[in-house]
Amino acid sequence: MRFLITILVVVAIAVFGLVYGSVQIGQLFSGDRGGNAPSDASPAASSTSSDQDAAYLSDQTSSTSADALTGLATTQETIALDPENTLNIQLKDGTVVIELLPDVAPLHVARIKELTRQGFYNGIKFHRVIDGFMAQTGDPRGDGTGGSELPDLPAEFSSVPFERGTLGMARAQNPNSANSQFFIMFAEGSFLNGQYTVFGQVQSGMEFVDNITKGAGQNGTSFAGEPDTMIAVSIAADG
Repeated sequence: MRFLITILVVVAIAVFGLVYGSVQIGQLFSGDRGGNAPSDASPAASSTSSDQDAAYLSDQTSSTSADALTGLATTQETIALDPENTLNIQLKDGTVVIELLPDVAPLHVARIKELTRQGFYNGIKFHRVIDGFMAQTGDPRGDGTGGSELPDLPAEFSSVPFERGTLGMARAQNPNSANSQFFIMFAEGSFLNGQYTVFGQVQSGMEFVDNITKGAGQNGTSFAGEPDTMIAVSIAADG
């Protein structure tokens, strides 16, 4: 009799251990997966754990992809350009969209916007275009010697580098001589960093900039025909 009781106690302990262990495993998966633990802790349920894991990974992948797309849309909305600081330049092949940088060069951005709203830049030639370097414009005389009737601007040099698509203000030897002329970079030009004022960056239409007719010679000012022009220049906020 005493032997039978001992066997029953051992069996009871073993059963309790199996049940308790199954519950603990269920709680672990519940915490990791963020769902409910399997309702059936039997060997049959355990044998399908690989399928369950595969389904879980598939669900997680779909969820992650959806989250990524949502995040991308949010990011695109976040970086939408401010119309008041967006410059549109219509070239022969299409429109170039430029983000102006008032936080970097407030005086120069204000000048560009003022002249644009006066219609000053409409029809102005790209009088100096050096392949692989930059395209310069903004001179009503068309030879690099002119400017607007407004006073010259003090330099606003910054740590913003000259990269492909960067817009900088042209000037004479005097750092404080920028007026209306500017240039768009075809490629990176680190040797200009800190020497000229950066005021904008091309955000779309760089392929149209690339198609601007290049000038011949080292200075890029000799053209077989008529140089390209800025057909129309506008601030996006003005419609």
